This record gives sequence, C-alpha cells and structure tokens, in this order.
Amino acid sequence: MTTFHDVLLTLTFVFPLLGSLILALSYGRLSERASATVGVASIGLAALCTLWVGIDFYDQGKSAQTLTLWHWISVGDFQPTVGLMLDGLSLTLLGVITGVGFFIHLFAAWYMRGEDGVTRFFCHMNLFVFSMILLVLGTTCCCSTSAGKGWGSAATC
Repeated sequence: MTTFHDVLLTLTFVFPLLGSLILALSYGRLSERASATVGVASIGLAALCTLWVGIDFYDQGKSAQTLTLWHWISVGDFQPTVGLMLDGLSLTLLGVITGVGFFIHLFAAWYMRGEDGVTRFFCHMNLFVFSMILLVLGTTCCCSTSAGKGWGSAATC
C-alpha cells in the first residue's frame, strides 16, 4: 500500500524531472520570467517535499525505508528493481541537493536576467538536480549508474 510518505519521497525527484520536461518541450517559447519560475518552483517544491519527508522520517523512528517503484524484469528468482531508499545519510544528502539547489536556482534567476538561453539553462539545471536525487536515493547499481550518466550529461551541457 502506498503511503503519503512514499508519495512525497517520489515527488522529490518527480518535480525536478517535470520542470525539466516542461522547459525542454517549450522549445524556448517560454519567456525568461516563465522559465525561471518553472525552474525555481520545481526545485522549491522538491525542497519542501524533502523537508516534509525528513520530519516524517524522524517521527517514524529514523529507520531505513525502501520504496520499490517497479521491477525491471522477472527471471526465476532474479528480479532487479528500480526503487528508492531513504536513510539518515541519503536524507542529509537529499536536503543538501534540494536546499542548495533551490538557492542556486533562485540566485541564477536573478543573475541571468537579460541573458540568452535561460530556458535551456534551467532545463539542464533541473535535469542535473533530478539526476543527483536519483543518484542519492537509488537502491540498485543500475539505478545509480543511469543517474550518474544523466548527471554527467546534464553537467556538460
């Protein structure tokens, strides 16, 4: 059964991904202000979800929690999954990624006023934050490796 905590944990990486997709699919048609708003709001919502997940984590006794999102394939006893794991260390890193990421986005929205490519910048920044969150919360090597590839591609753009 899916709990409210599981939904919030999932939303911590869905918001940056959704912001990145909105910005990418706009093909630069969004105004500078709208692009900055989508970028900052998506990371801000992820940071708020992280805060709420953290409060809930400490209320539930600080035990590690695993959430399976889906199974890649089932072959006999071999069932690789895509999932999220939350423990004290991953919660700390999640707070750093979303909290610092929010302030970076907020500063960049002010600093990049009047520059070209604001939509592309925020699209890549949201993709970068999404990849970092997935890298921290991923339960398997496949999940972490694919997140690392996304992180590397977003960082080089």
